[in-house]
Amino acid sequence: MNEQTQFSRPDLSGLKIDDSVRPAGSGRRARRVIAVAAVVVIAAAAFLALRGRATVVTVVEARSAGDPASVSLLNASGYITPRRRATVAAKITARVVDVYVDEGMAVTEGQLLARLDDSDAQRRRQAARTQRDATASLIASLKVNLANAERELDRNASLASDGFASAQALDQARTAAGSLKAQVAAAEEQVKAADAQIALAQQDVDNCIVRAPFGGIVVSKDAQRGEMVSPISAGGGFTRTGIATIVDMDSIEIEVDVNESYIARVVPGQRVEAVLDAYPDWRVPASVRTVIPTADRQKATVKVRIAFDKLDPRILPDMGVKVSFLAGEQAAGREAARALIPRAAARTAEGLTVVFLERNGVLERRAVKLGLETGADVEVTAGLAPGDKVVVEGPPDLRDGQRVRVK
Repeated sequence: MNEQTQFSRPDLSGLKIDDSVRPAGSGRRARRVIAVAAVVVIAAAAFLALRGRATVVTVVEARSAGDPASVSLLNASGYITPRRRATVAAKITARVVDVYVDEGMAVTEGQLLARLDDSDAQRRRQAARTQRDATASLIASLKVNLANAERELDRNASLASDGFASAQALDQARTAAGSLKAQVAAAEEQVKAADAQIALAQQDVDNCIVRAPFGGIVVSKDAQRGEMVSPISAGGGFTRTGIATIVDMDSIEIEVDVNESYIARVVPGQRVEAVLDAYPDWRVPASVRTVIPTADRQKATVKVRIAFDKLDPRILPDMGVKVSFLAGEQAAGREAARALIPRAAARTAEGLTVVFLERNGVLERRAVKLGLETGADVEVTAGLAPGDKVVVEGPPDLRDGQRVRVK
């Protein structure tokens, strides 16, 4: 029974292919096919993964160009400067007795700033007054003698007419009266000279009082009590040349240097928009006050002064400021700008100027027409509207319909 069962089981050993009849290289070919298929599968998976991953881009909104007068023709930078700024100094060399101001203090025209030592000037004035008084008292004595000489002359003239006085006596009387008149006149001139000396001494006294030449704010206190001051530099670092520096805050304006290649775009009265470095979000309206009619050959620039429409306490001297010179009326024949975009947003493709708009994570390529460049921006006269989101940073191979992610 066991023999029958064993005999009836199928024998598969006969299906074995002899290696001698197997085709050469068939195993290697199969392995190669499998490897190629695996690479294709991996590449397809990577492609699908990359296709599903959105490209990162940076977008900005197109700004409204608004009134053509708001278009910036030129940008420049400069500083806040006052038209009236003075370092107040003494007219004489003297020691400071008192200083009555400090930094940040508001002063009015004629206000006392400092007082210098006037003891020497006071003594000179007193000496001049004493000399004047002495000369004036001498005049009174001379006038008494002159009156007596004139009466003597009248008597001698009367006697001479009657033949009772000689001509010599008459001449002597005339000489005496004339001499006294001359002495009185000389004494009066001496009194005038003494008055002049008093005025000079008084001026020396007045020079010891330092007053504000105009109203403003004290921005620097340059001398202290006990120091020597002089109108000229003397004594090295031990002598001050100024008492205080005053700025007229009502004369604050902007001073910028404009490249001479663009100065033709600037005219007096032109509207200007100023942005202080200290307040970058504050746009201050202003206008061109004057264009200084000379150029700096070293820097090839022309100085332009700009006046604020309205002054503000936040505007301080020597602050840095950036200004935009705005255009005037729309130039004849030039298309009006519809929007402003950064120059980096405009690209060239197939001979056209295009931009890429971002809408719900998908790019849309759109042809545009550009106008004037205004600083870092450019006008768009056709193809865009204010509020459209345009790509300013992204890969160079952007395409229409591409999925993106805003950075």
